Amino acid sequence: MKRPIGTAVLVLAVTVVAAAAQDMMRNLDLSSPDMVSAEMTRADVEAALGAAAPTDFTGKKLSGLDLSGLDLSGVNFRAARLNKTKLAGAKLDHAILDQAWLLDADLTGADLRGASLFASQMGRARLDGADLSGARVAADLTRASLVGASIADAHLGADMRNQSMGLMRAVLKSAKLDRINARGADLSRVDLEFASMKGADLTGASLKNAQLGGADLSGATITDADFDGADLASTTLIAPIGLDRARNFDRARNRDRLIKQ
Repeated sequence: MKRPIGTAVLVLAVTVVAAAAQDMMRNLDLSSPDMVSAEMTRADVEAALGAAAPTDFTGKKLSGLDLSGLDLSGVNFRAARLNKTKLAGAKLDHAILDQAWLLDADLTGADLRGASLFASQMGRARLDGADLSGARVAADLTRASLVGASIADAHLGADMRNQSMGLMRAVLKSAKLDRINARGADLSRVDLEFASMKGADLTGASLKNAQLGGADLSGATITDADFDGADLASTTLIAPIGLDRARNFDRARNRDRLIKQ
């Protein structure tokens, strides 16, 4: 079935902007109706979910809605507007959220296992206690909160075989990642500058070439974590667990600028 021209143009426009390496907010009016309004109600969304046809919310304006607790498993939200939308406790496992807007969205306790979040804008989003295990997350999560969340075995790193749109990887600048479960996660080349990662479980995670400048890893478990090429300038590493078993720690950059006791 052919995609409507309006939707195709929207997806094309968002894709072109994504080529600017996750700088999608330049010259955009984030207070415009297109970014803050909703063209559907919660009842409309529930009706669509109950229809026989596959649910597709591509390009839909759904900002500000309360969709908490809904089963949105596998739903397509590509390029949708979900700014300040409440999705607490929602099931979004294997959902497609590529190029979606989720600024200030509430995904507390949401199930995002295996979801796709490529070039998504999630600044200041709340994902405390959310489960993103096995998800593909190349999103901008600047100042987001993922306290107690899980990104176990998730892929947040840059795929250097496919970087035609620039360096697409997760950006977690100044994010709250305390007690996050990142066991086995791919965090290679991820921007974690000034992130709070106190008590994080990084067992077996890849931090190759990750930007950890100013990050706080106090009390973090780093057993078998790979620090090859990671930038540790002004990184706080007080009382880490498993430092003697961290991989390639001697190959990390700026180890002489670590803050430790």
